[in-house]
Amino acid sequence: MRYLIRRLGFFVLTLWAAMTLNFFIPRMMPGSPEQALRERFSKGGSVVSPEQLRTVLAEFGFDPDKNILLQYVEYLKAMVTGHWGVSVGSSLGVPVTSLIGDALPWTLGLVGISTVLAFVLGTLIGTIAGWRRGGLIDGIVPPVFIVTSALPYFWVALLLISLFAIGNNPLLPNDFNYEQGLTPGFNGEFILSVLKHGILPAGTILITAVGGWILTMRNNMIATLAEDYVRMARAKGIPNRRIMFGYAGRNAFLPNLSGFAMSLGFVISGTILVEYVFNYPGLGYMFYNATVSTDYPLLQALFLLVTLAVLICVLLCDFAVFLLDPRARTKG
Repeated sequence: MRYLIRRLGFFVLTLWAAMTLNFFIPRMMPGSPEQALRERFSKGGSVVSPEQLRTVLAEFGFDPDKNILLQYVEYLKAMVTGHWGVSVGSSLGVPVTSLIGDALPWTLGLVGISTVLAFVLGTLIGTIAGWRRGGLIDGIVPPVFIVTSALPYFWVALLLISLFAIGNNPLLPNDFNYEQGLTPGFNGEFILSVLKHGILPAGTILITAVGGWILTMRNNMIATLAEDYVRMARAKGIPNRRIMFGYAGRNAFLPNLSGFAMSLGFVISGTILVEYVFNYPGLGYMFYNATVSTDYPLLQALFLLVTLAVLICVLLCDFAVFLLDPRARTKG
C-alpha cells in the first residue's frame, strides 16, 4: 500500500509540474494569439481594432487583460474539468475537444499499432539474437536495423515515397488517410483505402523504431543468460525453448517495459514528422499546425494529453513490474 500511495503521489506531483510548464512555455514562444488573429483577418481583407481582437480572444478563453496568476488558476481549473476552450488558430472557433476527437483515432490506429508491432518484433528478434549470440541472425539483423533506427523519420518517409508512390504506376498512395470522395464507414472499400494509405507511414515508423528494441532486448538477453538460474535450468535438462522464453526471455523483458510505456505514452502526440510528410490528419499534424498558428488552447490540450498518456503508461508499467518481479516487491 505504501508503494502504491508513493507512486500515486509522484504521479500527481509530476502532472502538476507538467501542467505548469504547459501554461508558461507557449506564452514564451514568439508571437501571440492576438498577432496571429490580426494576420489572419488582414489576409482575408478585414480590418479589426485591437479592442475587437481582445473581445474575440476573451470569448475564446484567452484574455490578455487578466493577471497572469489569475489566468494560471483559471487554466488549471479548465484543464481539470475538461473545458479546453476553442481554437484560435486555423480552425477558428471550433471546440478543441472536437478537433482532438477527430484526429485521435487516426493517430492511435497508425502510430499506436506501429509502435506495438515494432516493440513485439524487436523483442522477438532481440531474444533470438541474444540466445544465438554470434549466429547468423545476430550477425546480420541487429546491425541492419540499428542503422535504420538512426535514420531521420522524414528521410525514410521520403525514400519510401520515391520508391512506392512516385512514377507512372505508383503502388501506394502517399497523401491523406483515405481516398478523397469516399464516404467514411464500415465498408470494404473505405477500410481498404485506409489500410493502403497507412502502409507507407506505418512502414516508416517500423523501420526507424524496431532497431532500438532489438538492440536493448539482445543486450538484456546476453546479460540474463549469464545468471546462475539459467545455468541451473540447463543443467537440469530443461528444453532450450522453455529456457529461452520462460526463464531468460521473461526476465530480460522486464527492463524494456519502462521504455515501452514511454513510447506508448508518446503515441498520443503522433509522430509529427511522419504525419506531416504524408499529410496524415492525426495529432502530430495537428501539433504542427497549432504551433505555427500560435493556437494556445489547442497546444495546451495536446500537451496535457501527452503528459497524461506518458504518466499513466509509466504508472501502469510500475505496477506491472511490481506484480511480475518478486525483487521489485521486496524493494518496494
